[in-house]
Amino acid sequence: MASAKPSSPAAPGITGAIKEWFADLGRVLFPRTCEICGRTLVKGERLMCLRCRGEMPYTGYHAIPDNPLAMKLASRKAPLVTAAAMYHYHRDSPYARLIQRAKYSDRPEIDRQLAREYAATLLDAGFLDDIDLIVPVPMATAKLLRRGYNQAVEIAEAIGETAGIQVGEYLSARPHSTQTRKQAAERERNVSEVYSAIPEAVELGGCHILVVDDVITTGATILACCAALHKAAPSARVTALALAATHR
Repeated sequence: MASAKPSSPAAPGITGAIKEWFADLGRVLFPRTCEICGRTLVKGERLMCLRCRGEMPYTGYHAIPDNPLAMKLASRKAPLVTAAAMYHYHRDSPYARLIQRAKYSDRPEIDRQLAREYAATLLDAGFLDDIDLIVPVPMATAKLLRRGYNQAVEIAEAIGETAGIQVGEYLSARPHSTQTRKQAAERERNVSEVYSAIPEAVELGGCHILVVDDVITTGATILACCAALHKAAPSARVTALALAATHR
């Protein structure tokens, strides 16, 4: 007696059509909206509508080695190769919502999406060509447990996955008061000796390290992290990167 023939798998075209139908249904039942203006997003749009994306205040710093952010962060304690940020940050700007919602509203997917987009831009520009390792700005354990995630880690991992660069958590942080609403001098004092490199960081000599955070304001936090890595591995080169940065 002949054995029954195995059933043929669904044709790829049919399977794809079914998935697309469910995706369209999901968009109708649970419409996604622009994080900036609130308009319903159409197929192909992510986070922002095309109009708001077109008006986003991109910095273009990745194409200018001696850009204003790099000059602002110039420091003997943490000599940097350069620094860059995806867009200009103003606390009262609607684009600040991207950082704020990702950080305070349990929306790390915003950071991940922006980081993937920025990584694609950086790859095209050759900015990441000689980066050996990505290191996120750390978060104290108690704060991490309260929030549930470190936004800098989310960004670093998204860039690493997109660019094919290893991510390593070579920094640690002690508990400290929040930097929010502190002036520049207060921020610098607040992070003094808060960040340190783990013992394994001595192995990073000769590497080009990309230190990543979500937003750079005065620069005190990311500079403290860069200085800690430079102290542990003096021959390492360090570049600072964030999704957003203030003008001053």
